[in-house]
Order: sequence, then structure tokens, then C-alpha cells
Amino acid sequence: MVTPARVVIALCLVAPFVAMLWVGSYAKTDPVFIGIPFFYWYQMLWVLLSTVLTMIAYKLWQRDQRARRDASKGGAAQ
Repeated sequence: MVTPARVVIALCLVAPFVAMLWVGSYAKTDPVFIGIPFFYWYQMLWVLLSTVLTMIAYKLWQRDQRARRDASKGGAAQ
């Protein structure tokens, strides 16, 4: 079943892949950040962003599973 939470989970998990596979968007040296060319700091930024997005997806998944479990218990008791 497709729910809004599952759509957000999918977007959180797919975004890093799209960002990293679209090399043409970051295959350049400018702008430089503290002496590091864009190509490198962009990828390092996505390491951090991927961690945050994966944590968000995990928490949403836990909440979704808990809600499904509670809904099935409530339906079975009636």
C-alpha cells in the first residue's frame, strides 16, 4: 500500500543516489570551500546528508510499522 509516509521514505533513500549518479551536476572545481574544490566537498556533504536522510527514513518506517501493527491488533480485537 502506498502511503504519504512511504513516499517520503522512498524519496529520502533515492535522493542520495540521484545526486551522486548525476555527475555532470558537480563535476567542476568552483566554488571552492576552504580550499577544497566543489567536486570533493559536494560529495562529502552528501555523506552527511545521506546519513540524515537514512535516519529520517528509518524513523518514518518504524512509525509506519507501529501504526500498521496497532491497526491490525485493533481490527482483530473487534
